[in-house]
Amino acid sequence: MGESAPWGIDVTVVVPTYNTERFLDEALTSAEQNSRVNLEILAINDGSTDGSLAIMRAHERLDPRVRVIDKPNEGYGASVNRGFREARGTYLAILEPDDWVEPHMYDDLFEYAMSFDLKCPPDVVKSPYWRIWMPTTPMERRLYCPYYHRVNPAHQPFRVEECPRMVQHHPSIWSALYRRGFIAEKDIRLKEAPGAGWVDNPFWYETMLQADTIVYLDRPYYCYREDLPGSSSANRVLKLSFERWNDMCDVCDRLGEDDPGVRRALATVAFRYAGEAVARAGLEDEELKGLMAQMFSRVDEDVILSLDNVSPQLRALALRLSGREAPRISPAGYALGLVREFGYALSCNGVGFAAAQTRLYLERRKSQDKRSEGFAAEADKS
Repeated sequence: MGESAPWGIDVTVVVPTYNTERFLDEALTSAEQNSRVNLEILAINDGSTDGSLAIMRAHERLDPRVRVIDKPNEGYGASVNRGFREARGTYLAILEPDDWVEPHMYDDLFEYAMSFDLKCPPDVVKSPYWRIWMPTTPMERRLYCPYYHRVNPAHQPFRVEECPRMVQHHPSIWSALYRRGFIAEKDIRLKEAPGAGWVDNPFWYETMLQADTIVYLDRPYYCYREDLPGSSSANRVLKLSFERWNDMCDVCDRLGEDDPGVRRALATVAFRYAGEAVARAGLEDEELKGLMAQMFSRVDEDVILSLDNVSPQLRALALRLSGREAPRISPAGYALGLVREFGYALSCNGVGFAAAQTRLYLERRKSQDKRSEGFAAEADKS
């Protein structure tokens, strides 16, 4: 893959597909609703056993921009990598087949990238996304993602160190464009694992940390069906979170990334995964407890103590698990952070959702803190 696109294609959209016939037509149709850029859509059939391939072929017959690649089942990472290898666009994008995009997402993001007076187009073009909450139920609702209005670099383009919040939240690798030449020059590929395998996590850190020029357009286009039954998020084995976190930490170590903001963002992700595991009785599972201990041993003590967005009990647990003393941690900063989070949720998604989310968050936190305190009591006895 080179920098130029001699085929005259601006954006290649890769759609890695395995048994998603229910939503695939909607996904492909949404991508086809881009009319200003020269678009290529690579529909990758990853050995589907349902009607997905027939849906792809139907789109290929009707729209010359669609090309089907039919291959044996190898998993999400291998499918995206195949699409990236065969792509001809200046930029690459990923569309998951159970999601959809608003009309003109790729038109707008490509034109935004081209609006900067740069010798070489930006490496990454990023945008927020829509959370489709409680998908396919009567309660389905569209919500702003957690970093909408919160990515505010002092200038554009920027590097991730200038705005580390970019790597603090859900990786959302699909609400972005990646310059094809950049991906090739840095030899960036997705980890190839069975199924979906949460391989988006290390890919996200790999791209963001290696990008010299990132631009951000604070408008959501991508519609992400959150925790859809049967998805990799809904079916995830808890230990996979810690494996992928270690992959992300390995990326930071390999690239010599020592920026305090990026390391704090990575630690915040660690606590998000650990908090979920603790709430689901992870401390009663010796394997999970060991994985958490190993993960937190890779986080500096000063970073753990500084994270006011994490409860004092969970921070103390992290220190104890990793064999360190746990001083008394003031709850004041954490309490203030909760108030700020409620205000943010209120301003973005309304009072009803903010109240519901706060209630669920506090219930989950109560469970985490109770288990963390129980672990601390046992540790003190020993």
